[in-house]
Amino acid sequence: MIKVGIVGGTGYTGVELLRLLALHPHAKVCAVTSRKEAGMRVDAMYPSLRGYTDVVFSTPEDAGLGECDVVFFATPNGIAMGEARALLDAGVRVIDLAADFRIGNVAEWEAWYGMRHASPELVAEAVYGLPEVNREAICGARLVANPGCYPTAVQLGFLPLIQSDAIALDSLIADCKSGVSGAGRKAEVSSLLAEAGDSFKAYGVAGHRHLPEIRQGLSRVAGEPVGLTFVPHLTPMIRGIHATLYARLVRDVDLQDVFESRYANERFVDVLPAGSHPETRSVRGGNLCRIAVHRPQGGDTVVVLSVIDNLVKGAAGQAVQNMNLMFGFAEDAGLGIVPLQP
Repeated sequence: MIKVGIVGGTGYTGVELLRLLALHPHAKVCAVTSRKEAGMRVDAMYPSLRGYTDVVFSTPEDAGLGECDVVFFATPNGIAMGEARALLDAGVRVIDLAADFRIGNVAEWEAWYGMRHASPELVAEAVYGLPEVNREAICGARLVANPGCYPTAVQLGFLPLIQSDAIALDSLIADCKSGVSGAGRKAEVSSLLAEAGDSFKAYGVAGHRHLPEIRQGLSRVAGEPVGLTFVPHLTPMIRGIHATLYARLVRDVDLQDVFESRYANERFVDVLPAGSHPETRSVRGGNLCRIAVHRPQGGDTVVVLSVIDNLVKGAAGQAVQNMNLMFGFAEDAGLGIVPLQP
C-alpha cells in the first residue's frame, strides 16, 4: 500500500482525486493540504466522502509530504514548480495536475502563463502524462506533467489521423466546449449560475493557454510542426468536454478502422460504431474518452467527435492512471467506475 499526499485538496480536482483514491486497492491518502482549512476534516467539507476518509486538512509544512510515496499537486499554476524539487530529492514521486511542467519550451511557458519558471531544470525531466502516447516513459518517471482537459480530448481525437498520415497538418481545427467546473472552484462572477446558465459563449479565441500544449503534443507525434486553430467555449453544464475536430484528408483510408486499430488495446478510449455521436453525459464521472469519426458527404473533410469528463480523464482520473503506471499497478486500478447517467 503506497502513501499518497494531495497538495490543494479543496478544489474540484482535489476532491475528485479523493473520490477515486478512496477505493483504490493499493493507495491510501495520508495527507491533504489546505492552509485555509487546516484542522478541518476533509469529509466535513465534502460530505460525499463520509465513511471513506478520516483525513484532516493540514498545512503543507505539517503534512509530512516527504514521507509519502507520491504527491499530487491539485493546485493553481505556479505552485508545483516551487515545491517539487524538495519532494523529488526526498525520493517522493510527483504528479502535477496544473501546467507547470507540460510545455517543454520554458520561455514559451513563461510567455503564456505570465510568470517566471521556478524550476526550469525539471521541465526537461518531466514526462508528459498522456498514457496513450507516453506509457513506457511514464512507467519510469518520477515527475509527471498531467495533461490539461482540452489537450487530452483534442490529442486523442487527432492522434490516429496523424499517425496514419491521413490528413494535412497545416489546417487542423479544434472547436471545443467545456462545463463550468473547468474554471475551478474559486469564486468568480463568470461561473455563477445566473451568469453561465442559459448561455453559451466562446472565449480565448485570440489565444488560450492550452493551445501551445496541444500544438506541442500533436507536433511531437507528427514529427513536424502542425497548424492548429483552437477555440474553446463555455457551456451551461457542470462537467464535460466535447471536442469537434476538423481536418482535411490527403489520402483515402478506412477511418473507422484507423481509429479502432489505434485504440484497440486502450482501456480508457472507446471508439464508437460508425455514425455515432458521443454525448458528454456518457462519460460523466468516468475515466473515459469516447470518440466517433465521420466523413460528411464522403468529402475530403474528416470530423472527429471526442468527449471526456474534464475532472476525470481530463484531470484526476488520468492522474491516477499515471500513478498506477509509475508504481506498476494495473492501469485501471481504482478506475473501474461506470459513468453516471442520467
